[in-house]
Amino acid sequence: MYESSPNQIPRPELTPEPAPRRPEGRTPRRGGWVSVLALLLSLAAVGMSAAALFLTLRLDRQEERLEEQLPITFQYGDRTLVAQEGVPVNPYDRDAFALDDRGRLSYAMDGVSARTGVDVSVYQQDIDWQAVAADGVDFAMIRLGYRGYTEGGLMMDEKFEENIQGALDAGLEVGIYFFSQAVTPQEAQAEAAFVLNAIRDYEVTYPVAFDWEPITGDHAARTSGLSGETLTQCALAFCAEIEEAGYTPAVYFNQDLGYLHYDLGELDGQTLWLAEYGSRPDFYYAFHLWQYTHTGQVAGIQGDVDLNLDLRPLAGSGTP
Repeated sequence: MYESSPNQIPRPELTPEPAPRRPEGRTPRRGGWVSVLALLLSLAAVGMSAAALFLTLRLDRQEERLEEQLPITFQYGDRTLVAQEGVPVNPYDRDAFALDDRGRLSYAMDGVSARTGVDVSVYQQDIDWQAVAADGVDFAMIRLGYRGYTEGGLMMDEKFEENIQGALDAGLEVGIYFFSQAVTPQEAQAEAAFVLNAIRDYEVTYPVAFDWEPITGDHAARTSGLSGETLTQCALAFCAEIEEAGYTPAVYFNQDLGYLHYDLGELDGQTLWLAEYGSRPDFYYAFHLWQYTHTGQVAGIQGDVDLNLDLRPLAGSGTP
């Protein structure tokens, strides 16, 4: 070993150099990429949810439009019928009809009551109209006459004058019906003229009704095969003549005629008199007078008689 001497230069201490530092920001950050990926996935999920919601709403709207386009149907016996667009429907509350122990119906809503009436012809024979009025009857629809179903002649009801004068003297309001067998609008006009000539000296305040009925059984009728379109035009021709003379026209029909023959859209605005027997009217469309039985019992009338309700004060917007 060599010893140091005064002339020897001292050797500096060796200090290790520090490791070089990486520039800031250049070191990869694994957690940042994960956050970006999660955000992208979240945005994608939101977009898919929005697309699914849009598609669902669009499908729901398409289904609603399809339902709106489907026709409204209802049942009549074993038939499924398509409701006529724009024709007012039956407005009455079925639960508001009440049947008493005499077999008479009443109907009342909001303090307004339907009026009770009878319709009669020669078949009721002699009638005690004072007794009828005392038995709760408010009005009478009286047959004026008829057209023959074979020859087509116009005939007066044999009891017309007696019945209308008796009903008026008893204080009843009076309406008229004519049993039509018209096969053309011109024949219906002639029937209306026949009626107007016969009632000009009487106070008729209730409707004057066109009562066309098909002839059933083995009878050969001139009206056989009459189309619903022609029948509707006949009714309109009759009603136009009656209205022009200052009276209220009406059309009488049962459910078959109302559903399967008449065009009720064409009859909109006319007073409709429905024949449907029962304690509740099931007829789909609006009507104003209702003949609900042909076996009614009324003092002053021998045997059975048709009973009616005048529902016009309760028919709402459907009332002409």
